[in-house]
Amino acid sequence: MNSSYDVAIVGAGIVGLGAAYAAVRRGQRVIVIDRSAEPNGATIRNFGHLCIGAQTGQARRYGDKARGIWLTLAREAGFWLRESGTLVVARHEDELALLSAAAESGGIDVLSAAETEERIPLAPGVAIGGAHIRTDLQTDPRTAAAAIRRYLAERGVEFLLRTSVGSVSEGEVVTSRGTITAGLVVVAVNHDIDQLLPDLAEAAGVQRCGLDMLRVRTDLRSPLDAPLLTGWSLTRYGRFAELPEVVAVRERLHAERPDLAALDLNQMYTQLPDGTLIVGDTHVRGGSIEPFQPEGAGDLLLTEAETLFGSPMQVIERWQGVYASAPEDFLVDITTPGIAVLTATTGIGMTTGLGLAETTLAPLLPALATA
Repeated sequence: MNSSYDVAIVGAGIVGLGAAYAAVRRGQRVIVIDRSAEPNGATIRNFGHLCIGAQTGQARRYGDKARGIWLTLAREAGFWLRESGTLVVARHEDELALLSAAAESGGIDVLSAAETEERIPLAPGVAIGGAHIRTDLQTDPRTAAAAIRRYLAERGVEFLLRTSVGSVSEGEVVTSRGTITAGLVVVAVNHDIDQLLPDLAEAAGVQRCGLDMLRVRTDLRSPLDAPLLTGWSLTRYGRFAELPEVVAVRERLHAERPDLAALDLNQMYTQLPDGTLIVGDTHVRGGSIEPFQPEGAGDLLLTEAETLFGSPMQVIERWQGVYASAPEDFLVDITTPGIAVLTATTGIGMTTGLGLAETTLAPLLPALATA
């Protein structure tokens, strides 16, 4: 390890990797510091769903920028990614009305009940309709992050792993292995922002969000060839949640299933290349997240999945995800000279993180050379 770099990045999650990619493409000498030996945070504990077309505002702008970077990285770093779009199942007329309203602004194809059952391996009679969101992507988060890290290392990015960071200041990162100097310090530590920069985190209202997820084996009647959302998902994502039609969906779901509403459910699914299904997810927020996962939450996730697909499921893995959550979707702070703090404070870090890093750092880094 050297002690001086153009850019020092704290955190090797998707935002940190995006920052490293933005910097190394511009010819910068880059080091990434992380306390873990391998990716094990929010970047691998998710659905691998790059849910671009369901976003609005800044999230959509970051997502659109990230989409092109994901496609480039998948090609150059050699990991699995597909231009799948996202499928949505409507099980009630109010959900179908919400999908139809959202489709008016483009990029969403509304499906009939027959079309939905043809495209999604659902139990008979579950769907009254559905939709396909065209722009979305899917990857395997367990392999994508590691592949991006290897690719960046091949391009000259240095990784200082199993190393904690005690403090950051203009041009300096104090680590458990010594002090590193850099022209630009990028802090991309997601929920650990509350430990490294607690005053900033408190001012932004950052909490931690914990969630329960499962991976199951099941025998679907056909492959699930795109991430699948349900009515519970529509109440969460801006493209749908900002429309007046969402009120009827939310009120009905909460009245019919207060047990699921109490879990703050996002009922969605993705199928990995090995055929296993990721099932999720619940949400609880606080200053800290208890490590104890209630079995009842997992039972409800499993029961809802079996009902939706009409297929028994065998749980092969359970895990708890944790990510930063705040009233605003992003915490971006570049007020201190030489320091850029980048945090996705919502559950769409994989969707937006690469775009967040590129968009924020582009004005702070040398211009890309043109051929």
